[in-house]
Amino acid sequence: LVIEVQDYQRDGGQYLWQPILWQLSSASVISLILYFMTPILRDERLMRTPGRWLARVLMWHPLICVVFIVTIYAIRHAVYAAMGHQYNHEPWGNVFFYETVKLSLFLGLFYFIFFGVQSYLFLVDERERAAQAQQLIQQAQLQSLTQQMQPHFLFNALNTISSLMYSDIKAADNAISRLAELLRASMDLHQQLTVSLERELEVAKAYTQLMSLRFVDRVEISWHIAPECLVLPVPVMLLQTLVENTFKHTVERRSALTKIEVYAVCYEHDWRLIVQDDVGQLRQDTAGIGLQNLRQRLASLFGADASLQITQRADGGVCTEVRLPKMLMLSVGEASMGRA
Repeated sequence: LVIEVQDYQRDGGQYLWQPILWQLSSASVISLILYFMTPILRDERLMRTPGRWLARVLMWHPLICVVFIVTIYAIRHAVYAAMGHQYNHEPWGNVFFYETVKLSLFLGLFYFIFFGVQSYLFLVDERERAAQAQQLIQQAQLQSLTQQMQPHFLFNALNTISSLMYSDIKAADNAISRLAELLRASMDLHQQLTVSLERELEVAKAYTQLMSLRFVDRVEISWHIAPECLVLPVPVMLLQTLVENTFKHTVERRSALTKIEVYAVCYEHDWRLIVQDDVGQLRQDTAGIGLQNLRQRLASLFGADASLQITQRADGGVCTEVRLPKMLMLSVGEASMGRA
């Protein structure tokens, strides 16, 4: 603005409001346009692939140029007319060419600087989330071990095994194996942030097999797992926590049969883990410590790309759905660097 005023005075101009109008109209309009572009400019998912981000931004460039030029010249003509003057400029063809080139150079520099700054901010944010995730994972593992080692859990499991020893030696042996596998898995995974769904399924199935022996003829579980989901990462004990929540709030509270279904479904940009029953009722206490901790871990590991929702099904029962991004495995070392 200062340079424009100096050039105007050097050329013999008499009305200082004119160069001020030229610069302020341009600055105001482009600022407003960039404000409306903010959702695209700050799309973290797009910025993970710079080529897609740049392509999306450039897709809007022709429209931005037209809106910018038409708007600033309309403002200038209106202000000039209000001041009793006439705004003269070169033919519209020359105006569009000159303003388009100037705006393209400005926006090119702006996009380059903006991408660099925003990428750095995302990196800092990921590092902070990774540090939080390490703390939360330790808390979650300790909580998981504590819950599994609670006296009533072990008492019920051992009591079930004891009763089976007199009626079904093979089933008792299987129950001991499942219990040992659960405890071993809890200790083996304490240094990991995520595991593959395939590994998580092994733990969850061991848990459900043991619980099915306890609640014999009271629970029926079916698994619907898309093969392409098996290699995708999940936070450790995620599926086991969801299934345990269903046993706690539905199976334990009724004596009739409860049907539980577990789904893993892949979509284009994300995938879902779903645990639902056919008779449960949504309660205020279903979002206990385990699920609250799980929500915190999802936020720390994946940010806004992951979510957990619990809803009442229209046909009866409760559905717990976890949305997860498709990404590479997140190790402890990578998490400390803020990379996935």
